Amino acid sequence: MVLAEPSLSTPSRHPLTPAPHVVVGRRRETADVVTLSLEPCEDADQFLPGSFAPGQFNMLSAFGIGEAAISISNGPGEGPLQHTVRDVGPVTHALCETEPGGLVGVRGPFGNSWGVDTGPGANAPSVDVVVVAGGIGLAPLRGAIEHLLGGSSLGGGRVFILVGARSPDQVVFVGDIERWRHAGAYVEVSVDVATASWDGRVGVVTSLLEDAPFDPSKAVALVCGPEVMMRFSVRALLERGLSAERVRLSLERNMQCGIGSCGHCQLGPWLLCRDGPIVTWASGSAILLGERDR
Repeated sequence: MVLAEPSLSTPSRHPLTPAPHVVVGRRRETADVVTLSLEPCEDADQFLPGSFAPGQFNMLSAFGIGEAAISISNGPGEGPLQHTVRDVGPVTHALCETEPGGLVGVRGPFGNSWGVDTGPGANAPSVDVVVVAGGIGLAPLRGAIEHLLGGSSLGGGRVFILVGARSPDQVVFVGDIERWRHAGAYVEVSVDVATASWDGRVGVVTSLLEDAPFDPSKAVALVCGPEVMMRFSVRALLERGLSAERVRLSLERNMQCGIGSCGHCQLGPWLLCRDGPIVTWASGSAILLGERDR
């Protein structure tokens, strides 16, 4: 297994022109989270299945209402384009309520990727990949997990998937989590508040790092979730022995243009829609995570 440096992708159409896509599937993950499956309309510029990389995002339009930056939640070549959306405002509410057959605008893909690559050379060293996700933060990581577990050769490294949620009914991709476990990944799920029927771990997601049997000397971590969760997760990873260069995070700010022109997503030296959203802890995110979104 090789983890390449995150890379940029160049859209094949004008980046400010949304391409109409039809909703071909709508799956409810939780009470307020929906996964939409999208395919380009026949008269639209085609969004090629392999034209994005895990970790990138699109700008999704609810026509007549507005648009929002939403991570792509499946991997390249895995069928219709998928986005997992939480209902938190007018645009995301309209997207979540769009039924199959409805239209959604798509601009992108934008940003860089997690840098996962399942085609290592014969002499490539093995790498353990530790995925740490909080809540809907699992969505930007889902494509990377599928990519890693679906590779013909993992180079000897393992995939460790550690998921945290507020409560059992807030765990997303429940079916995928079981499938990943059966595919050979080390998977643990913890909730902050348990119910009578919950028989899994209880506590914050960082507690799962204590027992996960990865080799910190050859591990890379991919982290996404609420910023406070990412800060504590990174602290736990560093205490386990990972270097700051091997810890990658997905940062979210006020993405509006997707091409680094409007400046709304600026975070220190970065325009996150262009230079992110994936950054390493060593790059300065330790300080910048303390900056409030404006």
